Amino acid sequence: MIKLQEEVRQYGKKPSRVVVLHGGPGGAGEVEPFARELGCRGFDVLEPFQSRRSANGQVNELRSQIEQYCKPPVVVIGWSWGAWLGCLLAAQHEILVRTLILVGSGPLEANYARAIQTTKSSRLTNDERTELKALRPMAGDPTHVARFIELSDLADTYARDMSPQPKVMFDGAIHQAVWREADGMRKDGALLDAISTIRCPVIAIHGDHDPRPSEGVRLPLQAALPSAEFVEIKRCGHKPWQEKYASDEFYRLMERTIA
Repeated sequence: MIKLQEEVRQYGKKPSRVVVLHGGPGGAGEVEPFARELGCRGFDVLEPFQSRRSANGQVNELRSQIEQYCKPPVVVIGWSWGAWLGCLLAAQHEILVRTLILVGSGPLEANYARAIQTTKSSRLTNDERTELKALRPMAGDPTHVARFIELSDLADTYARDMSPQPKVMFDGAIHQAVWREADGMRKDGALLDAISTIRCPVIAIHGDHDPRPSEGVRLPLQAALPSAEFVEIKRCGHKPWQEKYASDEFYRLMERTIA
């Protein structure tokens, strides 16, 4: 499991009313700048860390964190893998979630995922691709993790601002175990089946430059949950909060949706 001194971080007043979920799975810390900025904008934010090695384990862990640190129902904002985790939480524990916001979600059907690596690879130089393949972030070496994120950002980002990268702790064992299960849920339709049962308002936000194709989120989501809203942000990659041309629009959208 991830060895952290803290189970959660909180910004603003307590108890929290907004929850921001990390990607990965197995990553801890990557959404810290986003969660902190929401706190600076007057929202009471919980940034939880997930350490369990199964999807349901992470849902149950998150449920416990929300019950302990928040005043439900809360706004749940899930980024990347966190978008799927937020969907599973809302499907299983609807009483906890007031609004669900999906940011940079992975494709919700497997056939849309095939082009992701090709797109990412095309945005890197030969040397960068060679270096990326040589890295071993699954082992958890902080230097390899940081460089892997840095190179991934080159492929994921339209125009990154100059803000420093947060420290990310990555647990490869968690990633492999949870991702294997989650990918299976996508392939056999269990993920969309769960999404179709969500009762709270859902809005998906996606950058038009994200290598994860927006139609892979928009079309399956609206088929499974016709009431869901989808917003595509121009000149924006996988992490809208660090985009030079899109972050202002992203935060305006966040403020309206949370409020």
